[in-house]
Order: sequence, then C-alpha cells, then structure tokens
Amino acid sequence: MSSGTEKIVSNILSEAQIKADTIIQKAQTETQSIEEKGSKEAQMEKKKILDEAQKQSDMRYQQIISEAKMNSRRLELGAREEVIEESFNKATEELKKIASTSDSEYIDSLNNMIKEAAIEINGGDLIVHVKEEDKSKIEGSIAKIANEVKSETDNDTNLEFGDSITTIGGAILKTKNGDIEVNNTIESRMVRFRKLLRSEVASILFK
Repeated sequence: MSSGTEKIVSNILSEAQIKADTIIQKAQTETQSIEEKGSKEAQMEKKKILDEAQKQSDMRYQQIISEAKMNSRRLELGAREEVIEESFNKATEELKKIASTSDSEYIDSLNNMIKEAAIEINGGDLIVHVKEEDKSKIEGSIAKIANEVKSETDNDTNLEFGDSITTIGGAILKTKNGDIEVNNTIESRMVRFRKLLRSEVASILFK
C-alpha cells in the first residue's frame, strides 16, 4: 500500500476512533444520567414508601392508644357504677333496718314525709297509706300533722289511715276521691333523688 493510501486509511481510522470514542462517551454519560435519575427516583420512591409506612404506623399507634384509653375509661366507669350501686344497696338495707324499728329519727322522718305529701296536695280530706307496723308509730301525731298542713295551706285538713301498703317506709297520700296521689315512700324518694344522690356518692367515693 502506498504512503498516500496509508495516510487516507489512517485518517479514516482516526476519525472512526474519534467518533467511536464520542459515541461511547455519550453512551456512558447517558447511562450515568439514567442511573443517577433511576437512583434518585428509587430514593424518592423509597422515601415515599417509608413516609407512608410511618404515617400508617403513627395512625395505627394513635388508634391503639385511643382504643386502650376508651376501654380503660369504660372499665373505670363500670367499676365506679358497681361501687355506687353497692352503696345504694347497702343504704337501702340500712334504711330497711331503721324503718323496721321505733327509732325516733325514722318516726320524725315519716311524719315529715306525710306532711310534705299533704302540703303538695294542698291539704283537705286525705287518705294516708303506710305499712301496717308504721300506723302505731304515728297515729298519735296524725292530728298534729293535719294542723301543720292546715297552717301551711290555709285549707282544713283531715288525715285518716287507708289500706296498708308494702314498702320500706314512708307514705302514699291520696285525696278521698283518688284524683290526686303523692307517693312519698322511701323507694319513691330514692328514685326521684337518685341522680343527685349518685353525684354525692360519687364525690364521696372518688374524690
């Protein structure tokens, strides 16, 4: 091969090498760019997945804590309710014992319960219903109660015993025609004042 031909071939090879190097460099640059982009996207996706997992974890944690607090509160309220109910039961048993005796405190309370009921009806001719054993405890004070009711209501008042009732204590008063009735038994009073009493019992037990 002549020197001229060799020179031409050499130039062609040199240009080809330059082009090849350029193509390779460009491919390497693009490959690196793709790899970097892929790495960034992968990191972003990884962070997104981790963030979402953390978010789900936090939500689940708060849910578990909230459920635990609710269950704890429910158990606490249930326990308090049991204690309050037991207190009412014990109080009822104690009242039964007191009302079954001739205790002066109970007799005074019974007189007051009859008087309160008679005043609520506004006096008049009234029938007094108490348990059988209570009649003898208050028959001596019936006239006095009637006079006190008259003084409070400005209405002539007459009290007479009616049929005996089954009760812990207290009384039911009715007008003679039965149109008006006031239940002032211990059971009825406990029902009426239960909400207030529950608050008082709770404040004493759980202060």
